[in-house]
Amino acid sequence: MDRDDLNDALAAASGDVSPATEFATTHPHLFSGVATFLSASLLDRMRSVVQAIERVAAMPAYIEAVLAYAPEIAGKNHGPSGVFMGYDFHLDASGPRLIEINTNAGGAFLNAVLAKVQRRCCGAQDARISPPHGFAAALADMFGREWRSQRVSQPLRRIAITDDRPQEQYLYPEFVIAQEMLRDCGFEALIVDGADFRHADGRLLADGLPVDLVYNRLTDFALEQPAHEALRDAYAAGDVVLTPNPFNHAVHADKRNLVVLSDPERLRHLGADAATINAVSAAIPRTVMVTRDNADELWARRKDLFFKPAKGYGAKGAFRGDKLTRSTWAQILDDDGSIAQAFVPPSTRMMRIDGETVSRKVDVRLYSYRGEPLLVASRIYQGQTTNMRTPGGGFAPVLLIDPPGV
Repeated sequence: MDRDDLNDALAAASGDVSPATEFATTHPHLFSGVATFLSASLLDRMRSVVQAIERVAAMPAYIEAVLAYAPEIAGKNHGPSGVFMGYDFHLDASGPRLIEINTNAGGAFLNAVLAKVQRRCCGAQDARISPPHGFAAALADMFGREWRSQRVSQPLRRIAITDDRPQEQYLYPEFVIAQEMLRDCGFEALIVDGADFRHADGRLLADGLPVDLVYNRLTDFALEQPAHEALRDAYAAGDVVLTPNPFNHAVHADKRNLVVLSDPERLRHLGADAATINAVSAAIPRTVMVTRDNADELWARRKDLFFKPAKGYGAKGAFRGDKLTRSTWAQILDDDGSIAQAFVPPSTRMMRIDGETVSRKVDVRLYSYRGEPLLVASRIYQGQTTNMRTPGGGFAPVLLIDPPGV
């Protein structure tokens, strides 16, 4: 990776707005200096898994099952499917293993810039790696479809990109790039603190301006925090198009859903066909809820398990079983909402850092919309989870190593 070329591309994508132009010093490990290599056949299998899960997520019986334990607000489905769904895979000898699903997966805009720079070096990429008509066209189409899923006749004009204290977020420069790209698509775009909205007269307002659509990067998935009352009320009333939204998260990204998706018998009971069941259950490591009843069994098998809070995000509260202490285990049991997932170690990549050959872990993320891929990227890291702070680590472009049909 040519760092100067990447920095120039980031500056151009952000409109030369600081701090996006200061990535090299403020985020030294956000981008790896190497690529990840992936076979086309393996990528096709990953796409098949994503499409199979999307079929399950559209089944009325499945939706009813997962909404039974979701927050009340998640029961409102106004139509949007959720932009930038993120499917995270580890790769082992049996093929791609889906570790988790994210509804507000970060990094897509950054990886779009990264892929563009990589193409200059390595030539055109397979359309399965990035949109065939370009990321900008896919972006405009995706937000337009989200809008039309809830608003039929009105034009989409103003989009608000929101998070809590956005300027303090580690990926704030991505918000700046997203703002510029959305403006290039012909939309007005604002970056708004989730606490700064107002809901009045049937409209959601930001800085006194009506907001048509909110691109939601909040980790308050059910909009439960008092600071998000205006956004919550506007969403509940259907006065704003929110994407992704509580319904999207409940159906796709609540980690308790992995218990259902990894259970072939449960999927069969819900009405999934055999091909879908085989694709989903083979890819998702067996997952169970942590309860007082199975606590002794799970503790005994902890070295083969990975524990995650059902409402967690960004690896917060997640633990490798072989790293658990008794005190942490007690906290997991008290949480009354954690899952235990069969541990699938990530693949590794060798690289040279400061003249030394080192090993780094790798996962692959598919960004998708309605089951169709938007981008494919990887994350290189060290330690228990991805952290974007590992020397040599960070987002890395994916390059296919065999052509279709080979």
